[in-house]
Amino acid sequence: MIQSSLTNEGIRAGRYRVRSLMKEASLVCCQPGPHKYKIAKSEHIEVPNILSRAFNVSQPNHFWCGNITYVWSGSRWIYLAVVMDLYARRVVGWAL
Repeated sequence: MIQSSLTNEGIRAGRYRVRSLMKEASLVCCQPGPHKYKIAKSEHIEVPNILSRAFNVSQPNHFWCGNITYVWSGSRWIYLAVVMDLYARRVVGWAL
């Protein structure tokens, strides 16, 4: 952030120079901590587990599974949803 601010003002300074300047000014870099995920303590009541972890299915397009995750894109979180056919083990669809 400081390096990019200096660059925008036309001042060339590498990361080691910025580190030295920050040390002189008694500035300390503060990084955010790791993300804390919530752990599900029980299965959701309205969504029953009909598959019961039997992932070896005998016919295509009979069982699909999905997942939603999020990826940090540098300035914000982007959510990724993926649906997969368990027979073919291939992605059927996804949305970002």
